Amino acid sequence: MFEFHKDKERYFNIQYLISKEYIIPFVASFCNLSKELKVLEIGCAEAGVLKVFLEKGHRCTGIELNSSRTELAKEFLKEDFANGRVDFINKNIYDIDTKKDLPHLFDLIILKDVIEHIPDQQKFFQQIKDFLNPGGKIFFGFPPWQMPFGGHQQMCDNKLASTLPWYHILPKAVYKQMLKLFGEKKRKIDSLLEIKETGISIERFERITKKTGFQILSRKFYLINPIYKYKFNLKSRGQFGFISHSPYLRNFFTTTAFYLISTKTQTSNNK
Repeated sequence: MFEFHKDKERYFNIQYLISKEYIIPFVASFCNLSKELKVLEIGCAEAGVLKVFLEKGHRCTGIELNSSRTELAKEFLKEDFANGRVDFINKNIYDIDTKKDLPHLFDLIILKDVIEHIPDQQKFFQQIKDFLNPGGKIFFGFPPWQMPFGGHQQMCDNKLASTLPWYHILPKAVYKQMLKLFGEKKRKIDSLLEIKETGISIERFERITKKTGFQILSRKFYLINPIYKYKFNLKSRGQFGFISHSPYLRNFFTTTAFYLISTKTQTSNNK
């Protein structure tokens, strides 16, 4: 069911389509995409998201911890890489030296399905300010922790373990024991427990955003994540209004949340 994660070319193409059909329209209300922007994606993997921005004439940079994935990105984007339109940095985000490692500051930063993997998220929000040009914006897309598969347990090898919803929100000891009973390997269990430590809710995300001096320009919640078209052949669907406005409850039924934030005061657009 989740084999597309192992087919890196297919995964690259899916990320490209999600970026083209959903991320670009979402950020376009606040970002003038008709002029060249300096775009950074943190956790870029094979850089399928960045391909769309390159096609629109923007200058792109990807930060990715896994060097094998950026080698694939260079292959998938070999013409842009050869022409210097895109470059990659293989480092932990907390090891980035703004002056030494970054080619320049950025007008738009993208984190798609990444913030829920980053530890000490408040520290990260403070750090990322130094990556932005004045008026720069940041896009986030993430699964709220309490949603059915917010623990990323769909990556389990055991079929039942990968399709059972919500059990990742059980106490850590119980969750760990269940993963062991499902026969998951220690490395996979450790990875899933790490996500349990870093998973983020809608409320926590918004608290950190405001506490660190950012403001929310726009947000959109999805009942059916756009990527589910490729996983389950399901049409994407925005969240019901009454659930979107129900704190805590919305975390359980929102499969992905889109946000655009900035340090500059602008008119917001909440959906």
